Amino acid sequence: MSRDGVPLSTAGAGSVDIPDFAYGLRFLGHTDQGGRGDGVQVMVHDGHAYVGHMFSGGVTILDVRHPRHPHAVGFLPAAPGTWNLHLQVADGLLLVIDAVDLFAAPAFADEASYYGRPVGEVLGENPPAEYSAGMRVYDLADPAAPRQVGSLSVDGFGLHRIWYVGGRWAYASALLHGFSDYVLVTIDMADPARPRLAGSSWLPGMDLARGERPTWPREHRYGLHHAIVAGDVAYGCWRDGGLTVHDVSDPTRPELLVHRNWCPPFGGGTHTALPLPGRDLLVVADEGIADDCADQVKYTWVFDVRVPANPVSISTFPTPAEIDYCAKDAHFGPHNLHENRPGSFVSERLVFATYQNAGVRVFDLDDPFRPREVAAFVPPPPRRMFDTRPGRPRVIQSCDVFVDADGVLYVTDYNAGLYVLQYEGS
Repeated sequence: MSRDGVPLSTAGAGSVDIPDFAYGLRFLGHTDQGGRGDGVQVMVHDGHAYVGHMFSGGVTILDVRHPRHPHAVGFLPAAPGTWNLHLQVADGLLLVIDAVDLFAAPAFADEASYYGRPVGEVLGENPPAEYSAGMRVYDLADPAAPRQVGSLSVDGFGLHRIWYVGGRWAYASALLHGFSDYVLVTIDMADPARPRLAGSSWLPGMDLARGERPTWPREHRYGLHHAIVAGDVAYGCWRDGGLTVHDVSDPTRPELLVHRNWCPPFGGGTHTALPLPGRDLLVVADEGIADDCADQVKYTWVFDVRVPANPVSISTFPTPAEIDYCAKDAHFGPHNLHENRPGSFVSERLVFATYQNAGVRVFDLDDPFRPREVAAFVPPPPRRMFDTRPGRPRVIQSCDVFVDADGVLYVTDYNAGLYVLQYEGS
Protein backbone atom coordinates (compact mmCIF):
# COMPACT_ATOMS: atom_id res chain seq x y z
CA MET A 1 0.00 0.00 0.00
CA SER A 2 1.08 3.57 -0.51
CA ARG A 3 1.45 6.04 2.35
CA ASP A 4 -2.10 7.13 1.47
CA GLY A 5 -3.40 3.55 1.55
CA VAL A 6 -3.73 3.23 -2.24
CA PRO A 7 -2.53 -0.09 -3.73
CA LEU A 8 0.58 0.30 -5.87
CA SER A 9 0.87 -1.08 -9.39
CA THR A 10 3.43 -3.77 -10.02
CA ALA A 11 3.46 -3.26 -13.77
CA GLY A 12 6.45 -4.94 -15.35
CA ALA A 13 6.80 -7.38 -12.47
CA GLY A 14 4.80 -10.32 -13.68
CA SER A 15 3.33 -12.05 -10.62
CA VAL A 16 5.16 -10.20 -7.85
CA ASP A 17 2.86 -9.35 -4.95
CA ILE A 18 1.84 -5.87 -3.82
CA PRO A 19 4.33 -4.37 -1.31
CA ASP A 20 3.33 -4.13 2.33
CA PHE A 21 4.05 -0.38 2.37
CA ALA A 22 5.54 2.04 -0.15
CA TYR A 23 5.76 5.68 -1.18
CA GLY A 24 8.30 7.66 -3.20
CA LEU A 25 9.76 4.47 -4.72
CA ARG A 26 8.19 2.92 -7.84
CA PHE A 27 8.41 -0.79 -8.47
CA LEU A 28 10.17 -1.71 -11.74
CA GLY A 29 11.09 -5.38 -11.63
CA HIS A 30 12.00 -8.45 -9.66
CA THR A 31 14.03 -11.62 -10.15
CA ASP A 32 14.64 -14.75 -8.11
CA GLN A 33 18.22 -14.58 -9.42
CA GLY A 34 18.05 -17.81 -11.37
CA GLY A 35 16.54 -19.78 -8.51
CA ARG A 36 19.05 -18.48 -5.95
CA GLY A 37 16.88 -15.99 -4.12
CA ASP A 38 19.24 -15.23 -1.25
CA GLY A 39 21.37 -12.14 -1.80
CA VAL A 40 23.81 -10.07 0.23
CA GLN A 41 25.98 -7.44 -1.46
CA VAL A 42 25.03 -6.18 -4.92
CA MET A 43 27.10 -4.16 -7.40
CA VAL A 44 25.95 -2.87 -10.80
CA HIS A 45 28.32 -2.32 -13.75
CA ASP A 46 27.75 -1.95 -17.49
CA GLY A 47 24.14 -3.15 -17.42
CA HIS A 48 24.86 -6.13 -15.18
CA ALA A 49 24.39 -6.77 -11.48
CA TYR A 50 26.62 -9.02 -9.39
CA VAL A 51 25.03 -10.55 -6.28
CA GLY A 52 26.93 -12.35 -3.54
CA HIS A 53 25.05 -15.13 -1.77
CA MET A 54 24.72 -16.11 1.88
CA PHE A 55 23.39 -19.62 1.31
CA SER A 56 23.66 -20.43 -2.41
CA GLY A 57 27.44 -20.60 -2.52
CA GLY A 58 28.73 -18.18 -5.13
CA VAL A 59 27.97 -15.04 -7.15
CA THR A 60 25.06 -14.61 -9.56
CA ILE A 61 25.38 -12.40 -12.66
CA LEU A 62 22.19 -10.61 -13.72
CA ASP A 63 21.40 -8.75 -16.92
CA VAL A 64 19.70 -5.54 -15.73
CA ARG A 65 19.90 -3.51 -18.95
CA HIS A 66 16.11 -3.55 -18.90
CA PRO A 67 15.29 -2.93 -15.21
CA ARG A 68 11.72 -4.19 -15.63
CA HIS A 69 13.04 -7.56 -16.75
CA PRO A 70 16.17 -8.45 -14.78
CA HIS A 71 17.33 -12.02 -15.31
CA ALA A 72 20.22 -14.30 -14.46
CA VAL A 73 22.86 -14.89 -17.14
CA GLY A 74 25.65 -16.55 -15.19
CA PHE A 75 26.91 -17.94 -11.90
CA LEU A 76 30.36 -18.13 -10.30
CA PRO A 77 30.34 -21.05 -7.83
CA ALA A 78 32.10 -20.80 -4.49
CA ALA A 79 34.79 -23.23 -3.40
CA PRO A 80 33.56 -25.95 -0.99
CA GLY A 81 32.82 -24.61 2.49
CA THR A 82 33.29 -21.01 1.31
CA TRP A 83 31.27 -17.80 1.47
CA ASN A 84 31.25 -15.33 -1.45
CA LEU A 85 28.78 -12.93 0.12
CA HIS A 86 30.64 -9.64 -0.50
CA LEU A 87 32.19 -8.17 -3.64
CA GLN A 88 33.35 -4.95 -5.31
CA VAL A 89 33.43 -3.69 -8.90
CA ALA A 90 35.83 -0.99 -10.15
CA ASP A 91 38.37 -0.41 -12.93
CA GLY A 92 36.82 -3.22 -14.98
CA LEU A 93 37.51 -5.70 -12.17
CA LEU A 94 35.27 -7.77 -9.94
CA LEU A 95 36.71 -8.59 -6.50
CA VAL A 96 35.01 -11.45 -4.62
CA ILE A 97 35.80 -12.43 -1.04
CA ASP A 98 36.53 -15.99 0.00
CA ALA A 99 35.81 -16.85 3.63
CA VAL A 100 34.66 -19.71 5.80
CA ASP A 101 30.93 -20.30 5.32
CA LEU A 102 30.13 -19.44 8.91
CA PHE A 103 26.43 -20.24 8.77
CA ALA A 104 27.29 -23.77 7.61
CA ALA A 105 29.58 -24.28 10.62
CA PRO A 106 27.96 -26.18 13.52
CA ALA A 107 29.45 -23.69 15.98
CA PHE A 108 27.26 -20.96 14.47
CA ALA A 109 24.03 -22.91 14.03
CA ASP A 110 22.59 -20.59 16.67
CA GLU A 111 22.63 -17.10 15.16
CA ALA A 112 23.45 -15.57 18.55
CA SER A 113 26.78 -17.40 18.48
CA TYR A 114 27.79 -15.53 15.32
CA TYR A 115 27.01 -12.11 16.71
CA GLY A 116 27.83 -12.74 20.37
CA ARG A 117 31.29 -14.36 20.41
CA PRO A 118 34.69 -13.60 18.85
CA VAL A 119 34.59 -15.46 15.53
CA GLY A 120 38.32 -16.18 15.45
CA GLU A 121 38.17 -17.76 18.88
CA VAL A 122 35.23 -19.98 17.92
CA LEU A 123 36.81 -21.11 14.63
CA GLY A 124 40.13 -21.71 16.37
CA GLU A 125 38.37 -24.20 18.63
CA ASN A 126 36.37 -25.76 15.75
CA PRO A 127 38.28 -25.25 12.48
CA PRO A 128 36.28 -26.19 9.36
CA ALA A 129 37.64 -29.05 7.28
CA GLU A 130 37.53 -27.32 3.90
CA TYR A 131 37.34 -23.70 2.76
CA SER A 132 39.13 -21.02 0.76
CA ALA A 133 40.40 -17.84 2.45
CA GLY A 134 41.21 -14.65 0.57
CA MET A 135 39.94 -12.92 -2.55
CA ARG A 136 39.44 -13.66 -6.25
CA VAL A 137 39.92 -11.10 -9.03
CA TYR A 138 37.89 -11.25 -12.26
CA ASP A 139 38.20 -9.28 -15.50
CA LEU A 140 34.88 -7.79 -16.69
CA ALA A 141 35.72 -7.19 -20.34
CA ASP A 142 32.61 -9.29 -20.95
CA PRO A 143 30.34 -8.22 -18.07
CA ALA A 144 28.15 -11.30 -18.49
CA ALA A 145 31.08 -13.71 -18.24
CA PRO A 146 33.72 -12.64 -15.67
CA ARG A 147 37.12 -14.26 -16.25
CA GLN A 148 39.33 -14.94 -13.24
CA VAL A 149 42.74 -13.26 -13.61
CA GLY A 150 44.13 -13.25 -10.08
CA SER A 151 43.73 -14.24 -6.46
CA LEU A 152 44.90 -13.50 -2.94
CA SER A 153 45.29 -16.11 -0.22
CA VAL A 154 45.42 -15.13 3.45
CA ASP A 155 46.65 -17.08 6.47
CA GLY A 156 43.38 -17.30 8.29
CA PHE A 157 39.67 -17.76 7.77
CA GLY A 158 39.15 -15.23 4.99
CA LEU A 159 37.92 -11.74 4.17
CA HIS A 160 34.50 -10.34 5.00
CA ARG A 161 33.94 -7.10 3.08
CA ILE A 162 36.10 -4.96 0.78
CA TRP A 163 36.18 -1.29 -0.17
CA TYR A 164 37.66 -0.77 -3.64
CA VAL A 165 36.85 2.06 -6.05
CA GLY A 166 39.76 1.55 -8.43
CA GLY A 167 43.44 2.34 -8.43
CA ARG A 168 46.14 0.72 -6.38
CA TRP A 169 44.56 0.22 -2.94
CA ALA A 170 41.75 -1.90 -1.58
CA TYR A 171 40.67 -2.02 2.07
CA ALA A 172 39.14 -5.10 3.66
CA SER A 173 38.17 -6.79 6.89
CA ALA A 174 40.15 -10.01 7.36
CA LEU A 175 40.04 -12.81 9.92
CA LEU A 176 43.69 -13.83 10.23
CA HIS A 177 45.10 -16.61 12.36
CA GLY A 178 46.00 -15.37 15.82
CA PHE A 179 43.36 -12.62 15.98
CA SER A 180 40.10 -12.74 17.93
CA ASP A 181 38.02 -11.36 15.04
CA TYR A 182 38.16 -9.42 11.77
CA VAL A 183 40.77 -6.63 11.51
CA LEU A 184 41.50 -3.92 8.93
CA VAL A 185 43.92 -4.85 6.13
CA THR A 186 45.05 -2.93 3.07
CA ILE A 187 45.57 -4.74 -0.23
CA ASP A 188 48.00 -3.62 -2.92
CA MET A 189 46.27 -4.00 -6.29
CA ALA A 190 49.18 -2.70 -8.39
CA ASP A 191 49.18 -6.10 -10.12
CA PRO A 192 45.59 -7.41 -10.14
CA ALA A 193 46.90 -10.88 -10.96
CA ARG A 194 48.87 -10.90 -7.69
CA PRO A 195 47.22 -8.77 -5.02
CA ARG A 196 49.11 -8.71 -1.73
CA LEU A 197 48.45 -7.70 1.85
CA ALA A 198 50.29 -4.46 2.59
CA GLY A 199 49.16 -3.08 5.97
CA SER A 200 46.90 -3.80 8.93
CA SER A 201 45.30 -2.25 11.99
CA TRP A 202 43.24 -3.59 14.88
CA LEU A 203 41.86 -2.62 18.26
CA PRO A 204 44.23 -3.31 21.18
CA GLY A 205 43.28 -6.64 22.70
CA MET A 206 42.58 -8.48 19.44
CA ASP A 207 46.06 -9.88 18.69
CA LEU A 208 45.84 -13.02 20.79
CA ALA A 209 48.93 -14.58 19.21
CA ARG A 210 51.07 -11.76 20.61
CA GLY A 211 49.59 -11.98 24.07
CA GLU A 212 46.93 -9.27 23.82
CA ARG A 213 43.68 -9.93 25.61
CA PRO A 214 40.28 -8.23 25.22
CA THR A 215 39.30 -5.64 27.81
CA TRP A 216 35.63 -5.66 26.75
CA PRO A 217 32.87 -8.00 27.98
CA ARG A 218 33.10 -11.52 26.59
CA GLU A 219 29.58 -11.37 25.19
CA HIS A 220 30.48 -8.32 23.08
CA ARG A 221 31.88 -8.92 19.62
CA TYR A 222 34.65 -6.54 18.54
CA GLY A 223 35.38 -7.20 14.87
CA LEU A 224 35.63 -4.99 11.80
CA HIS A 225 32.69 -5.21 9.44
CA HIS A 226 34.37 -2.92 6.91
CA ALA A 227 35.81 0.52 6.37
CA ILE A 228 34.94 3.18 3.79
CA VAL A 229 37.67 5.56 2.63
CA ALA A 230 37.29 9.23 1.67
CA GLY A 231 40.54 10.87 0.63
CA ASP A 232 43.18 9.88 3.18
CA VAL A 233 40.70 8.97 5.91
CA ALA A 234 39.14 5.53 6.56
CA TYR A 235 36.05 5.11 8.72
CA GLY A 236 35.74 1.64 10.24
CA CYS A 237 32.81 -0.07 11.99
CA TRP A 238 33.61 -2.69 14.63
CA ARG A 239 30.21 -4.12 15.56
CA ASP A 240 30.04 -3.87 19.38
CA GLY A 241 33.36 -2.02 19.20
CA GLY A 242 31.92 1.12 17.62
CA LEU A 243 33.67 3.48 15.19
CA THR A 244 37.31 4.13 14.29
CA VAL A 245 38.86 6.86 12.18
CA HIS A 246 42.21 6.12 10.48
CA ASP A 247 44.73 8.16 8.56
CA VAL A 248 45.52 6.05 5.48
CA SER A 249 47.73 8.55 3.65
CA ASP A 250 50.25 5.70 3.82
CA PRO A 251 48.09 2.63 3.20
CA THR A 252 50.87 0.32 4.37
CA ARG A 253 50.65 1.93 7.82
CA PRO A 254 47.07 2.84 8.76
CA GLU A 255 47.21 5.20 11.73
CA LEU A 256 44.39 5.16 14.27
CA LEU A 257 43.21 8.72 14.93
CA VAL A 258 40.31 8.00 17.25
CA HIS A 259 38.09 5.20 18.55
CA ARG A 260 34.52 5.98 19.63
CA ASN A 261 32.08 3.48 21.11
CA TRP A 262 28.52 3.95 22.34
CA CYS A 263 27.94 0.31 23.32
CA PRO A 264 26.92 0.29 26.14
CA PRO A 265 24.49 1.92 26.76
CA PHE A 266 23.33 1.41 23.16
CA GLY A 267 23.13 -2.05 21.66
CA GLY A 268 26.19 -2.19 19.38
CA GLY A 269 26.26 -3.84 15.97
CA THR A 270 28.00 -0.86 14.31
CA HIS A 271 28.02 -1.87 10.63
CA THR A 272 28.54 0.89 8.03
CA ALA A 273 30.06 4.38 8.16
CA LEU A 274 29.26 6.50 5.12
CA PRO A 275 31.32 9.71 4.77
CA LEU A 276 29.78 12.79 3.15
CA PRO A 277 33.10 14.60 2.74
CA GLY A 278 31.78 17.74 1.06
CA ARG A 279 29.72 18.46 4.17
CA ASP A 280 32.08 17.06 6.84
CA LEU A 281 29.38 14.58 7.87
CA LEU A 282 29.46 10.86 8.58
CA VAL A 283 26.40 8.58 8.60
CA VAL A 284 26.84 5.48 10.78
CA ALA A 285 24.37 2.56 10.85
CA ASP A 286 24.11 0.14 13.77
CA GLU A 287 22.80 -3.23 12.54
CA GLY A 288 19.82 -4.94 14.15
CA ILE A 289 21.16 -8.44 14.79
CA ALA A 290 18.45 -10.23 16.80
CA ASP A 291 14.81 -11.12 16.22
CA ASP A 292 12.12 -8.96 17.79
CA CYS A 293 14.58 -6.18 18.75
CA ALA A 294 16.05 -8.37 21.49
CA ASP A 295 19.32 -6.43 21.01
CA GLN A 296 17.51 -3.05 21.40
CA VAL A 297 16.11 -0.85 18.65
CA LYS A 298 19.12 0.26 16.59
CA TYR A 299 19.78 3.67 15.07
CA THR A 300 21.49 5.37 12.18
CA TRP A 301 23.62 8.20 13.55
CA VAL A 302 24.81 11.44 11.97
CA PHE A 303 28.25 12.68 13.03
CA ASP A 304 29.97 16.00 12.51
CA VAL A 305 33.53 15.13 11.41
CA ARG A 306 34.96 18.57 10.70
CA VAL A 307 37.72 17.47 13.06
CA PRO A 308 38.31 13.82 12.02
CA ALA A 309 39.92 12.96 15.35
CA ASN A 310 36.83 14.23 17.21
CA PRO A 311 33.61 12.91 15.60
CA VAL A 312 30.53 14.32 17.34
CA SER A 313 27.06 12.75 17.04
CA ILE A 314 24.47 15.41 16.17
CA SER A 315 21.29 13.45 15.28
CA THR A 316 19.73 10.09 14.39
CA PHE A 317 17.52 9.07 11.49
CA PRO A 318 13.81 8.65 12.28
CA THR A 319 12.93 5.04 13.05
CA PRO A 320 10.29 3.45 10.74
CA ALA A 321 7.07 3.19 12.72
CA GLU A 322 4.09 2.58 10.38
CA ILE A 323 3.61 -0.67 12.31
CA ASP A 324 5.36 -2.27 15.27
CA TYR A 325 8.32 -3.72 13.38
CA CYS A 326 9.75 -5.24 16.56
CA ALA A 327 6.63 -7.44 16.65
CA LYS A 328 6.80 -8.38 12.94
CA ASP A 329 9.40 -11.13 13.60
CA ALA A 330 12.94 -11.53 12.23
CA HIS A 331 15.40 -8.62 12.32
CA PHE A 332 14.37 -4.95 12.35
CA GLY A 333 16.63 -1.95 12.00
CA PRO A 334 19.49 -0.59 9.92
CA HIS A 335 21.71 -2.84 7.85
CA ASN A 336 23.44 -1.46 4.75
CA LEU A 337 23.73 2.00 3.23
CA HIS A 338 24.20 2.85 -0.43
CA GLU A 339 27.85 3.88 -0.38
CA ASN A 340 28.07 6.69 -2.99
CA ARG A 341 30.52 4.78 -5.16
CA PRO A 342 31.98 6.60 -8.18
CA GLY A 343 29.68 6.16 -11.18
CA SER A 344 26.65 5.34 -9.04
CA PHE A 345 24.08 7.75 -7.57
CA VAL A 346 26.20 10.11 -5.46
CA SER A 347 24.48 12.49 -3.07
CA GLU A 348 25.49 14.24 0.12
CA ARG A 349 21.85 14.95 0.91
CA LEU A 350 19.98 11.69 0.19
CA VAL A 351 20.87 8.49 2.02
CA PHE A 352 19.47 5.10 0.92
CA ALA A 353 19.31 2.45 3.63
CA THR A 354 17.99 -1.07 4.16
CA TYR A 355 16.06 -1.70 7.36
CA GLN A 356 15.58 -5.49 7.14
CA ASN A 357 11.92 -6.31 7.96
CA ALA A 358 11.09 -2.63 7.30
CA GLY A 359 12.40 -2.76 3.73
CA VAL A 360 14.41 0.03 2.12
CA ARG A 361 14.22 3.70 3.16
CA VAL A 362 15.39 7.03 1.75
CA PHE A 363 16.35 9.87 4.09
CA ASP A 364 16.89 13.57 3.38
CA LEU A 365 19.80 15.26 5.21
CA ASP A 366 19.13 18.78 4.01
CA ASP A 367 19.16 19.69 7.71
CA PRO A 368 21.60 17.21 9.30
CA PHE A 369 20.20 18.00 12.75
CA ARG A 370 16.73 16.91 11.61
CA PRO A 371 16.94 14.04 9.10
CA ARG A 372 13.61 13.07 7.58
CA GLU A 373 12.34 10.05 5.69
CA VAL A 374 11.20 10.80 2.12
CA ALA A 375 10.56 7.36 0.57
CA ALA A 376 10.09 3.72 1.54
CA PHE A 377 9.39 0.31 0.04
CA VAL A 378 8.59 -2.76 2.17
CA PRO A 379 8.38 -5.88 -0.04
CA PRO A 380 5.83 -8.61 0.69
CA PRO A 381 6.91 -11.81 2.46
CA PRO A 382 9.29 -14.04 0.48
CA ARG A 383 7.55 -16.79 -1.43
CA ARG A 384 10.34 -19.27 -0.75
CA MET A 385 12.96 -19.64 1.97
CA PHE A 386 16.64 -20.01 1.00
CA ASP A 387 17.95 -19.43 4.52
CA THR A 388 19.13 -22.88 5.60
CA ARG A 389 19.14 -22.12 9.34
CA PRO A 390 16.37 -23.87 11.26
CA GLY A 391 13.30 -21.98 12.37
CA ARG A 392 13.85 -18.74 10.43
CA PRO A 393 10.56 -16.85 9.88
CA ARG A 394 9.18 -16.12 6.40
CA VAL A 395 9.64 -12.37 6.78
CA ILE A 396 11.30 -9.89 4.44
CA GLN A 397 14.92 -9.05 5.32
CA SER A 398 16.04 -6.32 2.93
CA CYS A 399 19.82 -6.61 3.03
CA ASP A 400 21.76 -4.36 0.63
CA VAL A 401 20.96 -1.49 -1.72
CA PHE A 402 22.86 -0.15 -4.73
CA VAL A 403 21.56 2.96 -6.50
CA ASP A 404 22.66 3.68 -10.06
CA ALA A 405 23.25 7.10 -11.56
CA ASP A 406 19.61 7.27 -12.75
CA GLY A 407 18.19 6.70 -9.27
CA VAL A 408 17.33 3.03 -9.88
CA LEU A 409 17.64 0.94 -6.71
CA TYR A 410 18.74 -2.70 -6.64
CA VAL A 411 17.73 -4.27 -3.31
CA THR A 412 18.74 -7.73 -2.11
CA ASP A 413 17.16 -9.97 0.52
CA TYR A 414 18.17 -13.16 2.33
CA ASN A 415 15.28 -15.00 0.66
CA ALA A 416 13.17 -12.79 -1.61
CA GLY A 417 15.41 -12.22 -4.63
CA LEU A 418 16.31 -8.84 -6.14
CA TYR A 419 13.88 -5.91 -6.24
CA VAL A 420 14.45 -3.12 -8.77
CA LEU A 421 12.89 0.24 -7.80
CA GLN A 422 12.88 3.80 -9.10
CA TYR A 423 13.35 6.73 -6.74
CA GLU A 424 10.71 9.32 -7.64
CA GLY A 425 11.94 12.29 -5.62
CA SER A 426 14.01 15.21 -6.84
